[in-house]
Amino acid sequence: MGRRGRAGAVAALGLTVALLVGCSASSDSGGTDEAAARAPAADAPAGRAAVGGAAEPGSAGAGAPDLRVDQRAIVYTGTLRVQVDDVDGSARRGVDAAARRAVAAVTAAGGFVGGDQRRGVDADAEAELELRVPAARFTAFVEELAAYGRQQHREVRTQDVTEETVDLDARIATQRARVDSARRLLSRATSIGDLVSLENEVARREADLASLEAKKRRLADLTALSTITVTFVGGDASTAVEPTGTGFLVGLRAGWQAFVASVGVLLTVLGALLPWLLALGVPVVLVLAVRRRWRRRPTPPGPPTTPDGGPHTPGGPRPPGSATDASPPVPSARSAQ
Repeated sequence: MGRRGRAGAVAALGLTVALLVGCSASSDSGGTDEAAARAPAADAPAGRAAVGGAAEPGSAGAGAPDLRVDQRAIVYTGTLRVQVDDVDGSARRGVDAAARRAVAAVTAAGGFVGGDQRRGVDADAEAELELRVPAARFTAFVEELAAYGRQQHREVRTQDVTEETVDLDARIATQRARVDSARRLLSRATSIGDLVSLENEVARREADLASLEAKKRRLADLTALSTITVTFVGGDASTAVEPTGTGFLVGLRAGWQAFVASVGVLLTVLGALLPWLLALGVPVVLVLAVRRRWRRRPTPPGPPTTPDGGPHTPGGPRPPGSATDASPPVPSARSAQ
C-alpha cells in the first residue's frame, strides 16, 4: 500500500469515529429531552391530587380527584322540634331544663350556642336554640337531642361545597401571585405617576385577595361546624302538623289563619292607641260640644232704629214712608160699584 492509500484509510477511520460520536451525543440529548418532557407530566397529577385530595387507589386516571365522602367539603344543617315532659307540673321548667341540658352537651362536644330564644309563659312555653357542633359529631348529636323527649319534626340538609372550595383555593393562589408581582413593580417605580398608579393597583389587588380569603374562612367555618336549630316545647304543646299542598280547604284554612292574625294585630294596635285617644280625644270632644252649644244660644233683639241709623223713640216722629204715615188707599171704580 502506498502513502496515498494509507492516508485514505486514516481519513476513512476518522470519519467513522466522528459519525459514531455524533450518534451517541444525539441519543443522549434525546433521552435528556424526553426525560424533561416527562417531568411536567409526572408533576401535574401530583398538583391536581394536592388540590382535589389524595388519589384513589385503582382509579382510572392517576390525577383523578378523590371522591370519598371524608375528603369532600360538606355543610350540614338540621332543624329539630322536641316535646319534653313538664317538671313539677310546669311546662316552663321542663323546657328550661331541656335547654340547659342541650347547652351543656354542645359545650362538651366542642361547639357553642349561636342563638337562644325563650317564648311563652307556661303552657305555651318553648325554647329555640341554634347550636354549632363539629361536623364529625353532627349525626350523633341530632340523635342525642331527639332523645330528650318526643320528636315532632326533623329536617336535615346537606350542601356539597367541594368545587367551590377548590375554586377559591386556585383563585387565592393566583391573586397572591398578582399581589406579589404588583409589589415588585412598585419597588422599582421611578416616577411619581408610576408610584401612584402602582399603589392603587396594589391596594385593589390586596382588597380582592382579602375578599377571597374571607369567603374561604366562611366556607371553612360552615364545613367545620354544623348548625342545628332545636326547639323544645312543653308537654301540652300541639303535635298537629301544618297542612301543606293546594286545594280549597288548604286555602280556606290559610286565609282564616291570616284573618285571625290580622285581627290580632289590629286589636294590639288599637289597645296601644286607646290611652292616647282617651287622653286627647275627650278634651277635644268637650271643647267642640261647648262651642256648638254657644252657637245655638239665641241673641236678644236690639232696639228699633230710624232710617238714618238713630234709635227710634216712642211717640216721636215716625220716619217717612212708614205704615202710619201712608195715605189711605183710594178705592177703585170697580170696588165703588
